[in-house]
Amino acid sequence: MNRIPLWNDARVRGIFYQVFALGFVVVAGYLLVTTTMRNLDTRHISSGFAFLQRNAAFEIGESLIPYTAASSYGHVLLAGFLNTLKVGFIGIILTVILGTVIGIARLSKNWLVSRIAAGYIEIFQDLPVLLQLFFWYALFYEGLPAPRNALSPFEGVYLCKRGMILAVPEHHPVYLYMAVGFLAGCLAVFFLRKWARKRQERTGRYFPVFRVSLGLLIGLPFLVWLATGMPLKMDVPKLVGFNFRGGMTLSPEFISLLLGLILYTSAFVAEVVRAGIQSVQKGQWEAAMSIGLRRSYALNLVVLPQALRVIVPPLTSQMLNLTKNSSLAVGIGYPDFVSVASTTINQTGQSIEPILMIMAVYLFFSLTTSAFMNWYNKKIAIVER
Repeated sequence: MNRIPLWNDARVRGIFYQVFALGFVVVAGYLLVTTTMRNLDTRHISSGFAFLQRNAAFEIGESLIPYTAASSYGHVLLAGFLNTLKVGFIGIILTVILGTVIGIARLSKNWLVSRIAAGYIEIFQDLPVLLQLFFWYALFYEGLPAPRNALSPFEGVYLCKRGMILAVPEHHPVYLYMAVGFLAGCLAVFFLRKWARKRQERTGRYFPVFRVSLGLLIGLPFLVWLATGMPLKMDVPKLVGFNFRGGMTLSPEFISLLLGLILYTSAFVAEVVRAGIQSVQKGQWEAAMSIGLRRSYALNLVVLPQALRVIVPPLTSQMLNLTKNSSLAVGIGYPDFVSVASTTINQTGQSIEPILMIMAVYLFFSLTTSAFMNWYNKKIAIVER
């Protein structure tokens, strides 16, 4: 029996190529690190993460955690991380909702609705996102009055150069119990959806899951509030001197960043949703309508479940784009992680460590989002029988 020479064995060649590639990466990484450390030492530039314990000595406009200029660099970077997380989380949720609505409207049989949706997509998709951020930011500072002449479209809501100031409920212990009621509603919705799906597969009868779920999520906290005597005391903003005191303030930087990212990314999401719906064969619509389903029910029960397997992969990419585009916040002064890290680089003289941290943060956001969407994609996959 003739043996195959090692250099002709595909398995051996594959192992050799992998070992060679791994060795190349290790050697290149070693040379890069040693050369960098030698150059830093030659130029007397500090290295390492000891700077995280030093006082930052600079203020930031807003933070979800208590922060002062006496706090450490580690503390201010954590504040920037949370600000980025806040923008990304809120932005993704609102973008998916708005993009889905616009995408469905784009396919509407109503000519006016379809044209408006198409115009929205073309305008916001074609304008650079940074230009949109500048536009919304300039609108606040050039188009809105000073706090003393603030616009008040609704009672307890004020718009001025300082942002949007809102009246909010004052803290009360009952809100904790309402949160528990909301979590109980989420748990009930989870089991309700499983029961409704099994019931529909067994009997073919549809259960209005969305309306009942909405009732549970709103009704349980509301019942807790009623049972505890309906405590409600509002923290209403008041004009004191040249600014408002009390309430909750949404800064112009935060609103401009959120508006720009949502409007820009939702235009792409709308096209993804439109393409996903159009990928479903027309016969599916006709079959759903032939058994008496209204168009809205046909879309919700028949078309969208099939379209999701086409929608989810590109939708994931748009979510990642929104998170990464949030780094443009530095252009309008919002203290996200990139902005705070840039100030840290300027003050400490260390650039490698903060840049590595920026890369790690956005890699964390990207991998987390991808992992969740991959799990969801597998969950909604249509099982062939």
